[in-house]
Amino acid sequence: MVADIIPHTADGCFELTIVSGAGLEYRLLFSEPEEPPPEAGYGIVFALDGDATFRTLAETVRMQTRKPKGYEPIVVVGIGYPSRQPFDLERRCRDFTMLKEGATLPKRPDGREWPPHGEADRFLDFLEREVLAWAEKRWRLDPARRAIVGHSLGGLLVLHALFVRPRLFTHYVAGSPSVWWADQEVLNELEHFKRERRAGCSVRLLLAIGAEELEDMLEGVELVAERAAPLVGEGFGLEKVLFPGEEHTSVLPSLLSRVPKLLSTSGPRRD
Repeated sequence: MVADIIPHTADGCFELTIVSGAGLEYRLLFSEPEEPPPEAGYGIVFALDGDATFRTLAETVRMQTRKPKGYEPIVVVGIGYPSRQPFDLERRCRDFTMLKEGATLPKRPDGREWPPHGEADRFLDFLEREVLAWAEKRWRLDPARRAIVGHSLGGLLVLHALFVRPRLFTHYVAGSPSVWWADQEVLNELEHFKRERRAGCSVRLLLAIGAEELEDMLEGVELVAERAAPLVGEGFGLEKVLFPGEEHTSVLPSLLSRVPKLLSTSGPRRD
């Protein structure tokens, strides 16, 4: 006899709805460790496109931080949308992109016009003043282990955040970033970041992409890596990863699997 079927929910995972100061609704998906925070506090990672990334990342963190030999405990916060679609194309285009006067955009694959876009800075305000502020009230967090991870347009937003607000996070994970956006404006932001770097700002950037992705995507990652390379040292860490056999969508699990190790202070625990 088969028992009643019930919805399955992941242990330690929760959801709440938040309306931003700009009047936009978001879903915050979050998982919190069962063990108490270390002396310095929990590490935390904010995952863009949370409807597509949160569950995989939360389970990855749960497995890789298991006692006795896992990495330090990490809070995972996914930023999702009311549509609950894996990728809300209109909202992510608005939230993850920048404006540049006179810039051109390529035709979309489906031939439609681009939806409203260019509100990346407003979205970063929301992350800093509302989401991060909420997280700091809920958990004791380690200020030296604060990450953001994004893919495609989300990867573009991660790079934008690093170059214009480098103190907002300590670890930036940009997967398959859309460097092509707005005539590669993010490369101009990188050059400005190189000129204006402030003392005492320590960050790490992980650039990752699938080896089977389109040539212009591969070239974009290579350009960022080449131009950021002179920054390495003196508080700037850079790692570029090419995942063999992976394309633009299939690369996501491999990308997310790197987060716990990236946020680790000293490798797996030995206690």
